[in-house]
Amino acid sequence: MSDPKIRPASRRKRLAKFAGATAAVLVLATAGTGAWYYHRLDGQITTFDAGGIATSRPPAPTPTKVGGGLPVNVLLLGSDTRNDGNDNLGGGDAGVGHSDTAILLHVYSDRRHAVAVSIPRDTLVTIPPCKQADGKWTTARTNQMFNSAFTIGGSDQGNPACSQNTVEALTGLRIDHTIVVDFKGFAAMTEAVKGVDVCVPNAVDSYGIHLEKGRQTLSGQLALDYVRARHGFGDGSDIGRIKRQQAFLSSLIKKVQDQGFNLTTLLPLADAASKSLTVDPGLGTPMKLVDFAQSLQDIKLADIEFVTVPWRYQGDRVALVHPDVDQLWNLLRQDRTLDGQSTGLVTAAPSETPSIPAVTTPVVLLNATRTADLAAKTAETLRAQGYTDVTVGPTPTSTRKTTVIGYPPAQLDAAEALARYFPTADLQPDRTATGLTVTLGRDLSPTTPAGTPTPTPSGTGVPTGIADNTRTADADLCSNLTFG
Repeated sequence: MSDPKIRPASRRKRLAKFAGATAAVLVLATAGTGAWYYHRLDGQITTFDAGGIATSRPPAPTPTKVGGGLPVNVLLLGSDTRNDGNDNLGGGDAGVGHSDTAILLHVYSDRRHAVAVSIPRDTLVTIPPCKQADGKWTTARTNQMFNSAFTIGGSDQGNPACSQNTVEALTGLRIDHTIVVDFKGFAAMTEAVKGVDVCVPNAVDSYGIHLEKGRQTLSGQLALDYVRARHGFGDGSDIGRIKRQQAFLSSLIKKVQDQGFNLTTLLPLADAASKSLTVDPGLGTPMKLVDFAQSLQDIKLADIEFVTVPWRYQGDRVALVHPDVDQLWNLLRQDRTLDGQSTGLVTAAPSETPSIPAVTTPVVLLNATRTADLAAKTAETLRAQGYTDVTVGPTPTSTRKTTVIGYPPAQLDAAEALARYFPTADLQPDRTATGLTVTLGRDLSPTTPAGTPTPTPSGTGVPTGIADNTRTADADLCSNLTFG
């Protein structure tokens, strides 16, 4: 027999959920205020042209059993456009904005787990062909900052389809939905939930942003400043800003969950969001947005993880760290959690093993260490891995601490593939080069100059590049908020 002290509370909870769901249906079905509110929301939602989404896309996963669910991949973009009154919140001049915040949300097929992957704005990527506002398609562009994809074509509304194409090409994941929010929308949503609890690691008084140190509740302009600011926190990097954005979103999710999925919470939030969102046609009505939101309500805070793509600095830009980033995309394609656990509902799509391009690209090895024959041994290893044009060049006159891979800008993909065998290497573009040049540094082990690319394990079995950049949504607000 159940504990009599628990049964009434459980019954009240079930009745409350039923009453809330019933009320929502009545509001949307009634010809009075509910219909007015629905049409108000419907008229506020902006969609972008799906004709700009690439026709050659990663395959969608398929269920492995009848009735099995499917994962959902949603690209969330924060636009820094100053158009349409956004300059009042962010300053600066009007014009096409960049997607300075980019998060790939993977909702697992069990609808009990989710992971949000942050892509730094300065990440160097290949931007595939994209459709411009005039209807013409661009050619692929290599070695570009990720946030510039949003600007392709120069439209004031940005180019969300180009950002989506770029993420699909980068990850091998099929994006189901793309959502863009601007400054006004973000500020309005924080006000709709009556503020979000945050932790400011240090007082900030620069570039027009003024924040006090410590735990506090922020909304509107101050909340926007908290997630936008770079200068005044740590080393002023985008990486540090990402950490605060992840903590902020965790707190926002907790706020909504604590308030409950009821009309008092959801209607003002929907009103604020719909006025400032640009979405793909698949989310272009209030009911589609509501259906998507409801599909997430059973995910517990502890089962939401935030991870920044495995990264390293490349000059003043950000490069992806291989093979850890490849393992991250593989896990998501297989619908596995970051520790490799399977939901058991979908097949991997595409193949678990990423293709390694350009093994025929000429590679020259230079031995800038004091280890004899290191270049020759490395050449043997690369040939064993399938590289067909590997030569040993003259020995440099001075040694190097760090291995460097020089590459022509048009061969970034080939350089990144080769970097899988040199995980500590620095990639440097060279416009005069005709092939890849690897200058071997003292960071290489004399006994294992290069080998099969495998993710670097951490104590938890998760690749280090993933584990070191992960936080759960239920982590303390003040943990790991500064960088540098």
